Amino acid sequence: MATQTEKYTAPALDKGFDILEALAEADAGLTQAEIARQLDRSVSEIFRMLVVLRRRGLVALDKRSDLYTLTTRLFELANRTPVVRQLSVAAGPILWDLARKVRQSVHLAVLSGDSIVVVAQVDNPGNNVLSVRLGARIEIWRTSSGRVILAFQPKTVLDQHLRDYPHPDGRTPSDIRRDLDEIRAARIETMPSFIIKGVTNLSAPVIDHTGHATAALTIPMIGRYFGGISVAACRDELLASAAELSRRIGGNFEAPA
Repeated sequence: MATQTEKYTAPALDKGFDILEALAEADAGLTQAEIARQLDRSVSEIFRMLVVLRRRGLVALDKRSDLYTLTTRLFELANRTPVVRQLSVAAGPILWDLARKVRQSVHLAVLSGDSIVVVAQVDNPGNNVLSVRLGARIEIWRTSSGRVILAFQPKTVLDQHLRDYPHPDGRTPSDIRRDLDEIRAARIETMPSFIIKGVTNLSAPVIDHTGHATAALTIPMIGRYFGGISVAACRDELLASAAELSRRIGGNFEAPA
C-alpha cells in the first residue's frame, strides 16, 4: 500500500525543485542543456520549467553566456518566516557587537532537516577574515552549530534525528548522546573545526520560550600572533551574547534544559 507521501505526487513541482537544487550547487550557473543532462531530463521539459521559474523571479538568465543562476528570491522568502525574521531582527546588533569585541567572525544558524542553514553572519572587523557564507547549508554532524542545537531539543526530536540521519563516520547514537549531554551541561561547545584545520569552533544555543534551542550562535575562531583574544575570553563573550539573544526572543538561557 502506498504511503501518504507516495500517494500524492506533483511531478512538475518535483522538477522545479530539482532545477533549483542543481543551480544551488553550481557556483557559476548552468546552461539549459547542462541542467537537462544533470537531471536526466529532456531539454524541452527543462525549458518549460525554466520559463516558469524565471517568471516567478527564482531564476535569472545571462543572455551573453546562456547561464541560468538562482536569484535571491528564495533567500528573501526564507527570511519572511516568523522564526528567521524574529531571529534576524533580534540578532543583528548582538552579532555586530560580539564580532567587534572578540575580533572574530560570527554567525547564526538554524536547523533544517539533516543540515544547518546560516541565517545571519557578521565578518571580523579586522583585516583577516574567516567566515561562513550567509545561506550556507552544512551537514548537521559536521558543525558545532548542529550539535549544539540538537543538545537542546526535546527527546522526541533528537531521537528522530538520530534515526533519520546516521552519523557519517559511524558514531553510535549512545556516543552522540554522551557528547550532547556534555554540551547541555556546559551550555557551549568548544571544538576544533570539523572542516577547516587550525580553526576552533565555539558555539552556544539560542533558547526560545519553549526552553529549547531555536538556533546556535557560533564563532569560527582563528588564532593570532598579536592582539588576539583568548579562547576563555571569547567563550565568556559568546555565552553572554547567546544569553542576551535568548532573552530578546523570550527565552531563558540560564534555565535548566
